[in-house]
Amino acid sequence: MRWVDVKESLKDFWLEFRRQKGGLFGLALLFLLILTALAAPYITEPDIPQKWTQYWEGNPVTVPPVWYNYFTTKELAPHEVLTANDLKITANGQDIGGGMKYCSFEFTYENNYDIPPSDIIIKDIGVKLANINSPAQIVVTVMRPDGNKIELLNTDLREGSIYQLAKDGKVKAAVFQWASQFENPETIAEGGETLKNTMDTMKVIFAKAQEGILTNPEALEGTYTFQVEIFTFTEGDQIDLSTTQVILSGRTYGLMGTDYKARDLWAGLVWGTRVSLTVGVTVAVLTVLIGIFYGVTSAYLGGWKDEFMQRVNEFWASIPTLPILILLGAAFKGHVSLWTIVFLMVAFYWTGIAKVARSMALQIKEQTYVEAAIALGAGTGRIIFKHIMPQIMPYAFAAMALNVPGAVLTEASLSFLGLGDPTAVTWGQILYDAQTQSATINGYWWWVIPPGLAITLVAFTFVLIGISLDRVLNPRLKRL
Repeated sequence: MRWVDVKESLKDFWLEFRRQKGGLFGLALLFLLILTALAAPYITEPDIPQKWTQYWEGNPVTVPPVWYNYFTTKELAPHEVLTANDLKITANGQDIGGGMKYCSFEFTYENNYDIPPSDIIIKDIGVKLANINSPAQIVVTVMRPDGNKIELLNTDLREGSIYQLAKDGKVKAAVFQWASQFENPETIAEGGETLKNTMDTMKVIFAKAQEGILTNPEALEGTYTFQVEIFTFTEGDQIDLSTTQVILSGRTYGLMGTDYKARDLWAGLVWGTRVSLTVGVTVAVLTVLIGIFYGVTSAYLGGWKDEFMQRVNEFWASIPTLPILILLGAAFKGHVSLWTIVFLMVAFYWTGIAKVARSMALQIKEQTYVEAAIALGAGTGRIIFKHIMPQIMPYAFAAMALNVPGAVLTEASLSFLGLGDPTAVTWGQILYDAQTQSATINGYWWWVIPPGLAITLVAFTFVLIGISLDRVLNPRLKRL
């Protein structure tokens, strides 16, 4: 076929396809999905696949997305990370005599939320001790908008120390002691140690100083100033605040919230696009090509060869695909790679395509131009690839698009059952983690609905494209 003819055919095809509004919408969605897959390292982080199986230190656990605040009556504090540039260093290695040095920094937090951060984490303070048996000392205090000052923490500072104020027993004891002066004495007497252990430390720190502060704290809005003081006692101790981080662990996080490993679900959704498109398109293309080649060859050979090939097809098609994949996945659980899943799906999914291709080839091989080619001595391969296959390719393109959703759903099903590739970032794997952690029962909707909608979107995209291709390329479905 001449290049001029190819250009003319493509032009005619596009003119027909443009009339399919659903197909154009499907192409727009496909372009968006491809763009998302390609830009994944830039939209999120390039090392997401490597660290996906790990716990994401510093992030809040199972919190909803930031935009959830638009739909709730109580506004939740978002996640914030303060670096050394955000901290106000008030003293840096000041000599206070006797070999002692003093460092301090402070940071402010504007609390405009009904529910404050779940924790305040101070980490990566660059301390080097000349004598490990003589630690430095760290003191953390907070000045509240109402003028009350609370010394939250006064403890040792060693190399690599991380302070999680909400989980620190000393902080809890200090906050409880301070808040007790405002609480009803009878409530404290009745609650005792249980009240102390069950109180939400952060909510009390950011609560109004009034009765009920321990049992039903009401948020106090305003500016909170946290001061961190560090004392060293040995000559040669060094403090470097340039690496210090303060994490205000939010009650909301990012665009899609977090899961039980504090992983950013938005990153998982973006990177999952790559896997879904790769698996779906690869399986669809290989399945259709193998099925069409097998079906056309069977139809052209005819006779006992055709019968034998069809019996093989029927035997292979009678094998229950999903149960077999589940059994194989269970047998090699934890050792199944994504490409193994692709190979298994291709191995089982070509049979239906082969049947349709054979029925089409049986009609085409009776055409006059095919008989003429045989009469002129054309070989089997030339007749199949030159005269029969081009007539079936329109069906092949439509079949490829329509087979992508099945492949995506199968991979997601295996991952949801815990039989997929545990190292891959897939939507099915996210749903599997949600199912094992009872996300639906616990109300973690952001962990379940977005990946489910993403799978549906990919399937919907290729269904729209496949149906439109079928209408354009199949003359019987063309609208008058």
